[in-house]
Amino acid sequence: MPDSINILIVDDDPVIRDLLAEGLSGSGYRCETACNGAESLRKLRAGSFELVVSDIDMPAMDGVQLLQEIKKTHPDTEIIMLTGVVDVDTAIQSMRLGAYDYLTKPFNLAEVRITVERALEKRRLIRENREYQRTLEARVAERTAELIRKNREVEELFDRLKSSYQTTLETLATALDTRDTETLGHSLRVASYTVAVARRMGVVEPELTDIYRGALLHDVGKIGIPDAILRKPDKLTPEEWVEMRKHPEIGYRILQGINFLEVAREIVLSHQETYDGSGYPRGLKGKDIPLGARVFSVVDTLDAMTSDRPYRKAAPYEAARSEILRFSGTQFDPDVVKVFLEIPDEEWAEIHRRVMRDVLARDQMRF
Repeated sequence: MPDSINILIVDDDPVIRDLLAEGLSGSGYRCETACNGAESLRKLRAGSFELVVSDIDMPAMDGVQLLQEIKKTHPDTEIIMLTGVVDVDTAIQSMRLGAYDYLTKPFNLAEVRITVERALEKRRLIRENREYQRTLEARVAERTAELIRKNREVEELFDRLKSSYQTTLETLATALDTRDTETLGHSLRVASYTVAVARRMGVVEPELTDIYRGALLHDVGKIGIPDAILRKPDKLTPEEWVEMRKHPEIGYRILQGINFLEVAREIVLSHQETYDGSGYPRGLKGKDIPLGARVFSVVDTLDAMTSDRPYRKAAPYEAARSEILRFSGTQFDPDVVKVFLEIPDEEWAEIHRRVMRDVLARDQMRF
């Protein structure tokens, strides 16, 4: 329950400290504040905190140093980092060192509450899993039947963790789409489209899930692209286009070190490659491009053409089919195009309807 959760808020800005403390206390959490790293460590030694919310940019001991100290002495304490600028490299470093997530200032209190809830849920599940394992080890010699039952509980817990990871990835993809009002639901649609084609090509689990995740997160690197470029209504300048083309590599770096996304990150890096080698960032050609990226390339065009935009209505599926067929062998893998053309329009339309129902349901849950 929130009223039994202690949260320590660390920031050298008293306005931020008070704002977070007031907002989280209103949700039932018990909050204490500290103005710097040294004070926060004293409070951690004196009390028990399930979660620390810390600024990264602080004098003397910065947030990354504080994170390392906390993880040495309080490994079960979850940590959320705050930063005043979108510093992708620092954020990645923090998460590699054990931070659950990071938020950029100015932040939305609703977003803070959601992140806090997820961090605490992750902590709870990990502690439950640890306790289950201890219980199993204690009973294994005397109660085989109990061991079997507990193993089922662990499997269920693992499924819940997998489900939680999947929900987090889909929420992240939806959040990225909302940075561009023209592409709401795009990531979830192309991920589902990619799986539909890959399955018809004979791809099975676990590769099918890896491909889904890669397509879902294909634009994660746009976190590092300024809004002034990403949301620019006019044509990009050559300099701006150079920056925009960096997003596959930025996404690849963001996902580095996340073991269950190793295959997906290769798709993220390669999703702008083309079959004839004219794509970027590496200019890969033909079968050197990962299969998931080759499939994504086709269905990304399908989604772009068959989705409404402020400046035009969605094109019919037949027009998208013709365009994709026209570029088979140059932009697109002919083998992928062949399978793509076998899927009827009704199946694409049903996937589109299902995904958009989910997107709208997620959007309503935010309010």
